[in-house]
Amino acid sequence: QVQLVESGGGLVQPGGSLKLSCAASGSINSISAMRWYRQTPGKERELVAGFMRSGSINYAESVRGRFTISRDNDKSTMYLQMNSLKPEDTAVYYCNVFVLSRNYWGQGTQVTVSS
Repeated sequence: QVQLVESGGGLVQPGGSLKLSCAASGSINSISAMRWYRQTPGKERELVAGFMRSGSINYAESVRGRFTISRDNDKSTMYLQMNSLKPEDTAVYYCNVFVLSRNYWGQGTQVTVSS
């Protein structure tokens, strides 16, 4: 079992920055992948950035060069630094981890980019 709690969302103007955090607790030693997703109403949840099971780091093309994913060495916390934010980045952002063949999700944090 893994519990995830996101924080750091909010309202920001276009061009601004936010840093999201995802605090993980429970069986974090068994985490094999850690990822950020986002979802807007009427659309499917999409992968934003992630530490994949292969060990690689992936970014969605729409955020490459603007967003940076990072995590603590013990995998207890994952971050998403978001710079040069655009209105189209507005979404609910979810933390996801893959542990022993199972996906776990956080409750989500709202990011709104608007002037």
